[in-house]
Amino acid sequence: MLSRVVASEAVHGLMRENKLQILSRPCSVSVESLRRHLAVLCELRPTMEEIQTVVAGARAAYNLGKTRPLEFRVQQLEAMEKMLTEKKDLILEALQKDLHKNAFAVDIYEMVGILNDITVAINKLPEWMEPEHVSKSMMTMMDTVYIHRQPLGVVLIIGAWNYPLALVLQPLVGAIAAGNAAVVKPSELSGNTAQLLAQLLPQYLDKELYPVINGGVKEATELLTIQFDHILYTGSAAVGRIVMEAAAKHLTPVTLELGGKSPCYVDTNCDLDVACRRIARGRYTNCGQTCIAPDYILCSEHIQDQVVKKIVTALTEFYGSDPQKSPDYGRIVNQRHFQRIMSLLEGVNVVYGGKNDEEDLYIAPTIVTDVDPDSRIMQEEIFGPVLPIVTVNGVDKAIAFISRRDKPLALYVFSHNKKLIKRMIAETSSGGVTANDCLSHYTVHTLPFGGVGESGFGAYHGKHSFDTFSHRRACVVKSLGMEKMNSIQYAPSTNSKHKWMNWLLKKN
Repeated sequence: MLSRVVASEAVHGLMRENKLQILSRPCSVSVESLRRHLAVLCELRPTMEEIQTVVAGARAAYNLGKTRPLEFRVQQLEAMEKMLTEKKDLILEALQKDLHKNAFAVDIYEMVGILNDITVAINKLPEWMEPEHVSKSMMTMMDTVYIHRQPLGVVLIIGAWNYPLALVLQPLVGAIAAGNAAVVKPSELSGNTAQLLAQLLPQYLDKELYPVINGGVKEATELLTIQFDHILYTGSAAVGRIVMEAAAKHLTPVTLELGGKSPCYVDTNCDLDVACRRIARGRYTNCGQTCIAPDYILCSEHIQDQVVKKIVTALTEFYGSDPQKSPDYGRIVNQRHFQRIMSLLEGVNVVYGGKNDEEDLYIAPTIVTDVDPDSRIMQEEIFGPVLPIVTVNGVDKAIAFISRRDKPLALYVFSHNKKLIKRMIAETSSGGVTANDCLSHYTVHTLPFGGVGESGFGAYHGKHSFDTFSHRRACVVKSLGMEKMNSIQYAPSTNSKHKWMNWLLKKN
């Protein structure tokens, strides 16, 4: 939970007085009033009335049509790009405090995806916003028939704490590109980054259209009582159900980016040195706190010991003999998650790692073998630097094992056998697949990123973000001429009209 901003009693009293001025007219909030007070609302935990006022202000600004022009959308995207460039040092400092991320991790795992999506959106927006002409029927052959993409309205983006910059700003790029207003709710668990976003976004983006609401469960719950035109939530399946239930009361569509236990099958016909190095990178980046990290390995009992040995070799190569001293190795986000991860190690066979320091929120890279498929560590997403290995006898057993469980956000397979890889893709279900690497499908902006089943639904990245936050509106523009042909639709019906209508409607 975030604490209130430290301030003297006099300043604090002035802030409270300013906030009360907003509450005095919640039904007729002005853009000018919001401009004066939004910074205050971002720094202090807002009340329900204040949250309603900010959302009403975003809707009022949206209804003015500010977001519709191409030029405005591009200007806002360029402003976000400028923010990321000019405030990079502050962003790095916040992420280092929250998750012990260094400059490399911030650049590669937080910034690059946002900047790439901004570049793609700016370059492609004129094309994306053009009408999409479609095939016609004989009845409409003289008409203009097309799909018009229009913004949904005022959307809510609820970010996650593990990549607290990327998982807020990447969806926001799509919302802006599609012409929406967006209320942003960062995760309170990455408090430094959340506070920084609250300070920076109003400096660079339109303050009324893109407000930031900080706070914890209470504030998020209150936000969900308000009607939005779309909600994109990134986080756990348990909270995803709460979001979906709240959205259902307003018939609000949702995009749920959840997680799950992403399996990683390692075939015996494989370059184990390369595979284990890539698995180690995928599992232990960000201290294992990645929704698409390989959550467990499936492999033959005959190669299990080799897999362990080669992953350990890779970890030493990455982080040295003492990962706690490595600037490249992250930390657990808070004490609650530290204790949760450590509890998963109770009663299991730790063959490597296990060292921990609660005060430093450090858990060493850990490998667990001889894992019971029904054990607790195999029932919930680990979301930490622990990698269980489950032995299976061949690809048939691996596919059966994966198919019996909830559909994961990602699936990984390592093999020289292309037919085996194609079979794994064809006979399993997951949000995405990467063969012979980890995490790579997330980085390709032309691919949709999202889950299926228990791991969520809906997708974003690149144009998929634009599509998620757009309504594909069906449009037919007819002329007032050719009334004789049109008249076959009118009563009284005749056999001749009936035959002509049937023929015309079936022909393209």
